[in-house]
Amino acid sequence: MTEKGGAAVWLLAGGQTLIYAGCYYSFPALLPDLVAATGWTKGELALGPTLAFLIMAGLTPFTGRLVDRGLGGEMLIWLPGLCALGVAGLGLVESLAGWLALWALIGVAQAGSLYETCFAFLTRRLGDGARAAITSVTLVAGFAGTLAFPLGHWLGSALGGQGALVVFAGLIFLAMPLNALAVRQLRQRERAGQVTPPSPPGILQAALRKPAFWIIAVGFLAVYLNHGILITYALILFADRGAAPGLAALAAACIGPAQAAGRLVLLAAGARVTTTQATMASLGGTVLAGLLLWLAGLAPWLIFAFALAQGAGIGLTSILRPVLIAEILGRQGFGAISGAAAVAPILASAAAPSVGAGLLALGGPGLVYAVCLGLAVTGLSLMALLLVRRDRFGG
Repeated sequence: MTEKGGAAVWLLAGGQTLIYAGCYYSFPALLPDLVAATGWTKGELALGPTLAFLIMAGLTPFTGRLVDRGLGGEMLIWLPGLCALGVAGLGLVESLAGWLALWALIGVAQAGSLYETCFAFLTRRLGDGARAAITSVTLVAGFAGTLAFPLGHWLGSALGGQGALVVFAGLIFLAMPLNALAVRQLRQRERAGQVTPPSPPGILQAALRKPAFWIIAVGFLAVYLNHGILITYALILFADRGAAPGLAALAAACIGPAQAAGRLVLLAAGARVTTTQATMASLGGTVLAGLLLWLAGLAPWLIFAFALAQGAGIGLTSILRPVLIAEILGRQGFGAISGAAAVAPILASAAAPSVGAGLLALGGPGLVYAVCLGLAVTGLSLMALLLVRRDRFGG
C-alpha cells in the first residue's frame, strides 16, 4: 500500500511514535510520579501541556506555510531535538515558572514535528499516495501510548517522575536520524518532478473564503472535543454506568487498540473504500459510541462496545482530515490550509478537560453523555452535508 513512499514512510512512522511517546504521552504516564517529585498539584502540572497545546494551535498555520515552501523536512529533522531538550529540561526544573516556560518551548517544537507537519510533508510529495502513507504512519504511531505507559510505570518507579522525563527525552532524540533518512529518501522524488509545485500567493486566503474550509474545521472541532472529554473522564463515566474499577480500566485500555484496528482495516481496504465512505463510517462510529455509552446504564458491559466504536471511529479521523482537505480544497497550499484547519481541533483537545469538568459540575455524567452525543452528531452531519454538496460549498 505504501510503495510510493517505500521505507521512508515506515521511518517517519517510527519517528512519530517516538516523539508522541516522549513528549505527548510521557506526561499522563508519569503524572502521579511527577506530583510526588515536585509537590505541585495535578492542576498546576497540567497547565504545562495546556500551554503547549495553545502555542501549537497558534503556530500550526505558520509551520504549514513553511512546508509549502519546502521546509517541512527541516522541521521534521531538527524540531524533535528542540522538543527533546524541552522534555529533558522538565526533568531538571525546580520552579513552576520554569516548568511552564519549558512547555512553551515544547509547544513550539510540536507545531513543526507532529502529525500536521508530517502529513503535509507526505501530501506534498506523494500526492494521491498520501492516504495510504498517512494511514501507515498513524497505524504505527497509534502505539505510542502502548510504549509510553508501561515504560513510564517502570521508569517512574526506578528514577522518579523527573528522572524518567530525562529518559523520555532520549527517545525523542532517536527520532531525528529516522526522520532525516526518511526526508532524504522522499526528497529524491523531486528529481522526477513528482512534488507539488510551490503555491502561488493568496491560496490560504482563497480557502478561507470557502464554506468547505469552515465546515471541515468546525466538524472536526466537534469530534475532537467529544473525544477529549470522553477520554479524560472515561473512568468516571464508566463507573457511573455501573462498571467496577478493574472493568472500567480494562474497557478504557481497549480504546487504543481499537484505533489501530480501524486504521489497519482502512489500510487493507485501500482504494476499495472511498474517502466519503471512510468518513461516514468513522464519524458514524463516534455517534454509535455515544449511544452505546448511554445504553450502558442498562448493561454495563456495553462500555466495551463503546470503547471499540469510539476507538475505531476516532482512529480514522487523523487520517481522513488531511485527506479531505486535499481532495476538497486542493493540494496547492496544502500545508498552510491544513495548518489553519488544524487550529480548531487542537484548541478542542486543549479545552476538553476543562469543558468536561464544567459539564460534570453543572449536570453530572448525564449532561456529559448528552453533550458528547450532540457533538458527535454535529460532526457527522456537517461532514455529510459537505460531502453531498461539495460543489456548492466551494470544494
